[in-house]
Amino acid sequence: MANREELGIIRGARAGDADCQLALGKLYLFGGAGLPLNVPTALHWLGRAAQRGLDEAWRLIGSHIPADTARHALPDVLRWYEHAHDAGILQAGLTLAQLVFQHGAARDSSALTNKARQALEAAAHAGLPEAQWLLAQRAAGRPLHVAPPVQRQARQPAPRRAARPLWRADNADQLIPAADHARLELLWQQDHNAFLEQARPLLRRLLAGAPADAEAARATDWLPGPPQLLLLARCAELLPPSAADAELQQCRELAAYGGDRNAQLALGLWFARMDGEGKRQSNGIAAVNFKRAIRWLTLAGEQGLAEAWFALSRIYLKPEFSQRSVAEAQSYLERAAEMGHCGAQLECGMYAWRNRRTDEQSDVRAAYWLQKAAAQGCEEAETALARVAAAPKEAGWMASIVTCLTRELLESQPLLAARLELAALFGLSRAEALLLDVKAADQGHCLVVDIRASYGRSKRRLVLLRTARERQALDRIVRLFESIDSGPDGLEGNYRQRLYRLKTWLPNVGGDDLLAA
Repeated sequence: MANREELGIIRGARAGDADCQLALGKLYLFGGAGLPLNVPTALHWLGRAAQRGLDEAWRLIGSHIPADTARHALPDVLRWYEHAHDAGILQAGLTLAQLVFQHGAARDSSALTNKARQALEAAAHAGLPEAQWLLAQRAAGRPLHVAPPVQRQARQPAPRRAARPLWRADNADQLIPAADHARLELLWQQDHNAFLEQARPLLRRLLAGAPADAEAARATDWLPGPPQLLLLARCAELLPPSAADAELQQCRELAAYGGDRNAQLALGLWFARMDGEGKRQSNGIAAVNFKRAIRWLTLAGEQGLAEAWFALSRIYLKPEFSQRSVAEAQSYLERAAEMGHCGAQLECGMYAWRNRRTDEQSDVRAAYWLQKAAAQGCEEAETALARVAAAPKEAGWMASIVTCLTRELLESQPLLAARLELAALFGLSRAEALLLDVKAADQGHCLVVDIRASYGRSKRRLVLLRTARERQALDRIVRLFESIDSGPDGLEGNYRQRLYRLKTWLPNVGGDDLLAA
C-alpha cells in the first residue's frame, strides 16, 4: 500500500516530472515501503527518466535490469545499455551482448554487433560466468577473440574457487559438448520428456564425478559451471519422485548449491516435508529438518521466489517447530505478498480485515491486499472485497443537480463542483460529498469516506478505485484541494455554510430539500 510520500511521487511521475520518474523507478527496482519490487515497471519509469536526460536512470538500467526483462522493450532500451557500457559498467556490456546475440536485437547493425562482441569479451575476461558461457557458445559456432594466457594469469583469482575446476570458457565441451548443449536446448523448448531422456546419460556422467551432496560440495569447494548448473537444475525439475532417490536428491542438492533458486525451493520443501501450501507430504526426508529447510528457502527467497517466503511463513506457524513465531510468520507472509504471491496476498488481506477493530487502518490494508489477489483471479478475494468495501450506490440526490451544471457555474465554484463530481463518481451522500477531507481520503487504491468528526450519524466506509478514469479524476481533484484548507474553519466553512452555498448556487434544484438537516 503506497504511503503519502510515494503517492506524491507517483502523481509527479505521471505528470512528467523527470526526478519523480527516476525516484519511482528506484522504488520499483529496489522495493519501497508500500510498493512491491517490480523490475519491468522499474524499467518503464527509468527509461522515461533517461529520455529526459537523467544519467543516473540509464546507469541503473545498465547495472540492474537483466536481459530477460529488457528484451520486451527492444529496441528502445539498447541505447541505455550502450551508454552504460561506454561509462564502464561491466554488467551493462554483458546484458547488451545477451540482447544482441541471444535475442537478435541488432540484426541490421554491424557497429552494434561489434560493440556487443567487445563487451562480451571484456565481461568474460573479468570473470562473469554468464559472459564466459555465452562466449563459449559463440566460440562453438564462430571463433571469437580470447584473451592471451598472460592476461588470464594477471587477473585476480575469485575469492571462491573450485579445487578441481569442471568448466572454463575454453574447455566447456569436456562434459557437455556445444553440439549436445544446442540439441538439449532445442528439446527443452519443445518436449521436456525428450529432453530428460537425452540428458540422463550426461547427468549420470556428471554426477559420477561430483560430490554426493551440498555439504560435500562445500567441503571440497566444488562449483558447477553454467552449462552443468543448467543441466542439474533442469533435470532436478523434471525427474519424477519415483526416480532413484539418490540420483534425484544429489541432482537437486548440487543444483541448489550452485545457486539455482528453483532447486533451493524444492530442497527446502523436501527437508520440511511439505508442499508449497504448507501441507504435510508423505515423501521427503525421514526426519524433518527445519533448520536446513529454512536455510535453503531463505536462499531461494533472496533470489526472488515469493513461494519460498510463503513456505517459510508456513514453517514458522507449525506447532512442532521449536522456534514457532507468529510475528516471523507474518513478516515472511508480507514479503511473499509484496512479491506477488496470490495466496499470501489473500492471507494478508484477511488478517488485516480480522484486526480492523484494534487498528482502524486495517481495512485499508485489507482492501489493498485483497485487490491484488483478486487481480490474479482469486474468487475468494473478490468475495471478501464485497465485505470490505461495498459497491458504491448511485447518489440519487445528484440526479436533479446534474442537469443544472453549466460551465459558468463550474468555473465560479470549482471546489464545490469537484465535490459534486466525487459524489457522482463514488456514490457519496450529500453530507459525505460536502464534508469529505479529500486529501486524507485518497489512499491510492481506495477512498476512505469518514466524516464522523463533523457528522455523527455517518459511518466510516471504503470505496474501491477500480478504473483508470476514477484514478485520474481523483488525482485531479486532490491537486485542486492541496493548496487550500478544507476544514470547518477554512475557506469552505462548515457543513451548513457549504450546504447553503450549494442551495444559492443552484436555486432551481429545490432549496428546501437541500437545506434539510
